[in-house]
Amino acid sequence: MAGARYSRQQYVLGGDSGEQLRAAAVLVSGLRGAGAQVAAALVLAGTGRVVLRDPRGDGTAGCARQFLLQESDVGQDHVQASQRRLAELNPDVEVAVSTEELSEDFLDAFQVVVLTESPLEEQLRVGDICHTKGICFIVADAKGLAGQLFCDFGERFVVDDPAEGDPLYATVQHISQGNPGIVTCARAEEGRGHRFSDGDLVTFSGLEGMTELNGCKPRTVRVLDTFSLEIGDTRAFSPYRCGGQVLQVRLNQEHLHKSLRQALAMPEIPVRSPAELQRSRSLHTAFRALHAFREERGRLPQPRDPADAERVLELARSLGALLGPLDEDVVRAFASVSAGDLCPVASFIGALAAQEALKAITRKLLPLDQWFYFDALECLAMEGAAGLTQEDCEPRGSRYDGQIAVFGANFQEELGRQKFFVVGAGAIGCELLKNFAMMGLAAGPGGDITVTDMDMVADSNLHRQFLFRAADVSKPKAEVAAAAVRRMNPAVKVTAHQNHVGPGTEQLYGDDFFQQLDGVVSAVDTLEARAYLERRCKRSRTPLLDSGTEGARGDVLPMVPPLTKPLQTPTGSTDGTFPLCTLRYYPNAIEHTLQWARDEFEGLFQLPAESVNQFLEELPEEPAQREGLEVPERVWRSLQERPRDWGDCVRWARRHWQSRYHDAIAQLLHTFPPTHESSPGVPFWSGDRRCPHPLTFDPSNDAHVAYIEAAARLWAQMYKLPACSNRAATQDILRSMVLPSFVPQDGFHIPTTEGTDAVQEAEDPGQPKELTQDLAQDLARWRQELGGGMGARVMEPIHFEKDDDAHMDFIMAASNLRAENYGIPPADWLTSKRIAGRIVPAIVTTTAAVAGLVCLEVYKLVWRCQVLSCYRVSTLFLSECLLLRVEPEQPPTYWYRGKEWSCWDRLEVRAVGADGQEMTVQELLDWLQREHGWTVSKLLRGTTMLYDAKDDAETQARRRAQKLSDGMERGGALRQLELQYLCRGDTEEECPPLLCILP
Repeated sequence: MAGARYSRQQYVLGGDSGEQLRAAAVLVSGLRGAGAQVAAALVLAGTGRVVLRDPRGDGTAGCARQFLLQESDVGQDHVQASQRRLAELNPDVEVAVSTEELSEDFLDAFQVVVLTESPLEEQLRVGDICHTKGICFIVADAKGLAGQLFCDFGERFVVDDPAEGDPLYATVQHISQGNPGIVTCARAEEGRGHRFSDGDLVTFSGLEGMTELNGCKPRTVRVLDTFSLEIGDTRAFSPYRCGGQVLQVRLNQEHLHKSLRQALAMPEIPVRSPAELQRSRSLHTAFRALHAFREERGRLPQPRDPADAERVLELARSLGALLGPLDEDVVRAFASVSAGDLCPVASFIGALAAQEALKAITRKLLPLDQWFYFDALECLAMEGAAGLTQEDCEPRGSRYDGQIAVFGANFQEELGRQKFFVVGAGAIGCELLKNFAMMGLAAGPGGDITVTDMDMVADSNLHRQFLFRAADVSKPKAEVAAAAVRRMNPAVKVTAHQNHVGPGTEQLYGDDFFQQLDGVVSAVDTLEARAYLERRCKRSRTPLLDSGTEGARGDVLPMVPPLTKPLQTPTGSTDGTFPLCTLRYYPNAIEHTLQWARDEFEGLFQLPAESVNQFLEELPEEPAQREGLEVPERVWRSLQERPRDWGDCVRWARRHWQSRYHDAIAQLLHTFPPTHESSPGVPFWSGDRRCPHPLTFDPSNDAHVAYIEAAARLWAQMYKLPACSNRAATQDILRSMVLPSFVPQDGFHIPTTEGTDAVQEAEDPGQPKELTQDLAQDLARWRQELGGGMGARVMEPIHFEKDDDAHMDFIMAASNLRAENYGIPPADWLTSKRIAGRIVPAIVTTTAAVAGLVCLEVYKLVWRCQVLSCYRVSTLFLSECLLLRVEPEQPPTYWYRGKEWSCWDRLEVRAVGADGQEMTVQELLDWLQREHGWTVSKLLRGTTMLYDAKDDAETQARRRAQKLSDGMERGGALRQLELQYLCRGDTEEECPPLLCILP
């Protein structure tokens, strides 16, 4: 059973990944930016042994070298200092330092070897050793605005599970007999169909009729439409009757990798287009030429030195003859900044390399085949960057010299003056703040980073949220993150808040706040929060960089007024709710039974205790005042069922088991027998309605007893009783119990579709009972036993917590028993926890890579770039090592009153009247007529009508004379009003917003 620390990661790497990682040893050679990122990610992920090696450093730590080093480390050995910082990240991991040569005997101890900042000669020699010995070998290199990644996992590397997430499945509605047989899938939630693709392999389970397909060898499907699949010849099979699921089968895959020496001359680079192939091949040649230049000159090219860049190009021409046309502009640009050291590029390349190392260890997800190239050379096309000279980029003896080498000293000063708002200090937020510290964002006069997050640090954060340690658990995330940033770079000015960003905090984060910002970075995890930030940034025309991850996928979306299209994040429910009828009577998927179990948990262990405590808090102390008082049904039942010891808890759990998994199902089948028809010839139990069967309790059945133990334990906790862990004693109690036979009721109403009856039945709390003297005495005695007065809480409400194993024990047991009722395949621990806890899979590699991509867009905002083609929308798939970067879309336009308007355009008026006070409605109408020639027929402030030309003269006069904000509460945050209007003769649906700047 996995601990909370790695649970989110296991949804990406698989349930066995914890043991695989603990048994692994990885060598990371080279500890500048990319190497530090690789090492940190592997340590956070729980790799058993990580060995650090860096023979090419100057031996002492400089805090500019990489993010693991701090000013207090200056003068110390940088590898030893890095080791101490990494060891703090995760007590489960042994972090060691080695100075040994990379010999065959030394390398034999590792499953994975990662080289960064390594000469080509060393790469080739170590690559040969690793290829021969079957050691997975990775090369990662970041130079200026470009990065290189190479993987060699051997000549026969078997991937056990090539895809992320759970295998697909769909509920079967019908299967035809024919060649080919056609599988018709039932409509899933939200009306979607199956999600299979041509060529997927499937098998079946739970079919009644055509049982020959149950557990069959994998069959290849061909997709016909959203709900139909071809599965080959089914003519010889028995006719399909009802039920069942079609399940995706994932077979392992074998991959053949060449050694670096073999792959270097003619690289196979997976790309999506010929243009990408040419660019990647040009970068491949440029990196080889850079190695040759360094061998020739003993150094990297000087920043912005045309002669050095031309020499690299000459070397590239001689080396790349076999690879097709060379993009000489790419090679020149690469060479001119190759001496640069940028934290975002190192973060991105290091994260990708770490993910490949994790794939090598766990054999989960597809490994890179075999080369990957990345560049952000579009940054050099920005106005201001294109004209930089050698003098602009020469070293200043600053911790930022690696960044100055690319963007110049003046740009570094501008970075220091930035004001940014980081919303969210979780996984992405931590990586962003780490990068900001290394970049020197807000490290100069006037600069400031405001970070806000309402959450506290939790155990499950520690495997991917770099700025937190075990000692920080239960502390505010924003404060801990801000303190960590100050340690990394004391010059950075960062202010921590614990506020939600939404309508309730607009007095704090109002128009003035957003308008003084240079940028907003969204690192929140809900669609609602992201959509709100987009609206606020659109209103204030503040640049927004939105980012998000799910498992091995990540996205970066820049919104730059007025260049790009607004983001328009969809809003809606994301809580996984299902129709009540489906949950209570007609589940057909494990998601339904898990949600049912969640509802059971709340109804059994939270709501009764809350009702009892609330009733007792409100109960009058004087007996005379209690006469005629009614006791709610839930309270009365809790008092009647109150256990005295563990045995009572076990007996209650056994009765509840019988009620839920036998009696309720028997009643359902009595009302709707298996042969019941909805209408003549149409079976009731068909399609997405699975015909259930009652379970018979067996005290020797582990699944049955596991439910009893889990339920009894929580029942005891709610009544503040000690639990017992002796299974044999519990089974003795269960064997001694005799329950009456169940007698189904005739005429019992069970709804067949979602509607009012189902809701009323679910919400009916039962009839209250009058408070008798005996009952009042029982309550008083109960309180006295707990040693409390009238305000004593006699019961402990239990709120579901996904990271509490006792809670998940119940959820998993309850869900899988119900799944057995309905012939639904059960879910394992990890799957149950993910679905019931609504957990988004997460891993540090994705967040680090996404943060690196975000920070590349930050550079463009700092340049105040107004060229759309310089910005990038990025979508990353680490499961396949695939990155898609495209230009953002242009903003949409519309026509209003004979003129084309952008969606960013608006009318702004400084709403100050002739008397120096706030404008009246009449003065605003006059302004619109004077400035634009528009005669307004209606003017609204939200839903408040400020002016209507159809009003009578007296009403018009009154409204014309009022101030624009009359009737509103004028707080300090209210500086702007956005008004809606309609002009005489308007037929267009859209018109420019009217923004009034109040005095």
